[in-house]
Amino acid sequence: MEKLKSLRKQRGYTQEYMSKIISTDVSNYSRKESGDVRIYDDEWEKLAKALDVPVEEIKEEKPSSIVQNNDNLTFNDNSGNYNYYCSIPNHILDNLNDYIALLKKQNEALEEENKKLKPNKRN
Repeated sequence: MEKLKSLRKQRGYTQEYMSKIISTDVSNYSRKESGDVRIYDDEWEKLAKALDVPVEEIKEEKPSSIVQNNDNLTFNDNSGNYNYYCSIPNHILDNLNDYIALLKKQNEALEEENKKLKPNKRN
């Protein structure tokens, strides 16, 4: 949210001052300004009014993203009030996939055993 941050600094306002405008704590405002936490429309309006600019001049939307790096898969969902981050190392995912495959084999074996133990229904 570079536009917001830049204009705030130009006006000489602190994050603490801006946090009071939208009735939140400085830490949460900081996360909003950096794009880690969503800024809602009513908050954009309050911030624009405090900075004496139209909302369109400062409002930026950060899309939801899925980022994959060498060893981690991170899901970032900015659609709600909170961001949910899930970072799972590949070796754990591999282990879970192996376990799922084992469970599938066991399930198939139990289904076969069930078929043998149940008497055949005849008309």
